[in-house]
Amino acid sequence: MTIRTSDDPFDGPRICFLGDSFVQGVGDPEFRGWVGRVLQAAAPDATAFNLGVRRQTSTQVRQRCWAEVEARSRPGDDHRLVLSVGSNDAVVEDGAPRVAHRDTLANVAALLDGARERGIGALVVGPPPVVGLGAPHLERLLRLVPELAGLCASYGVPFVDVTGALAGDAAWGAEARAADGAHPGVHGYARLAGLVLDGGFGEWLRRVPWRA
Repeated sequence: MTIRTSDDPFDGPRICFLGDSFVQGVGDPEFRGWVGRVLQAAAPDATAFNLGVRRQTSTQVRQRCWAEVEARSRPGDDHRLVLSVGSNDAVVEDGAPRVAHRDTLANVAALLDGARERGIGALVVGPPPVVGLGAPHLERLLRLVPELAGLCASYGVPFVDVTGALAGDAAWGAEARAADGAHPGVHGYARLAGLVLDGGFGEWLRRVPWRA
């Protein structure tokens, strides 16, 4: 995909943020979530699309990804995909996680394959913890994170590890417990946005997709 170099005033990157309710920013009274804060800080010229859907697993995100992304694409633009999945995968229903560990990894790999085939630069944000589901849910995520990081490294895709930092963050935990047990408020989402920014979001935007 060719990078646009015209004087078009809307020639900033087109960024699709794909994932679950944490991507959607559920619970933020300012309606910015971490996505809006990251954009304000590092990509004010971007055309951005928040494609987070509450309760969706990586399997569901994979199923809808390319129809949604391609509907928001324009030939010649710099297209980017920010993916964050896994929190819902690790939720136990009927005695088992909604999506098995290996299948989460397979779904993310398929999405990264699709991004590479289309010349879309990808970045993956790790799954935030769901405070109300306690230690067992967190342990499942902490087992998943190193493998997600390794998978992303094999593709040359940045991975931002947020799980452990958020699990130990007082504001994230307090806001989630005061709400629905999962979603934070202003301070929690600000913390998550800070982790994404510190994880190299701005540098990633300056790189040409799929080139060293």
